[in-house]
Amino acid sequence: MMMFEDYLNNQPKKSEKPAPTPLMRQYEQIKRKHPTAILLFRVGDFYETFGQDAIKAARILDITLTKRANGSASEIELAGFPYHALDTYLPKLVRAGERVAICDQLEDPKMAKGIVKRGITELVTLGLL
Repeated sequence: MMMFEDYLNNQPKKSEKPAPTPLMRQYEQIKRKHPTAILLFRVGDFYETFGQDAIKAARILDITLTKRANGSASEIELAGFPYHALDTYLPKLVRAGERVAICDQLEDPKMAKGIVKRGITELVTLGLL
């Protein structure tokens, strides 16, 4: 029989973060390489932004800011738009003074084993627009 003290000792510490999902681990790995750019992260038919990038993008693009589960008990801000609208939204971000890193799926999701490979395919600044 478990004692109450044993129960308390087995509870996760408040400061411990739940492990991020594989998708969010991949996002964080790519974001670390371009920390000052808004990362447009292709997920299926959408480009998604997370965290502070989502807050900025939602404000600049006038799109909905929401939240996504990032592991068992954690949430992160999310804002996104359909991939076919990139030509509409990308110039708005760049004209607002943002550097934008476009991260695309590098393989067919139907053929992928595990998480889809993604990588930066373009880095856009005002000088390149």
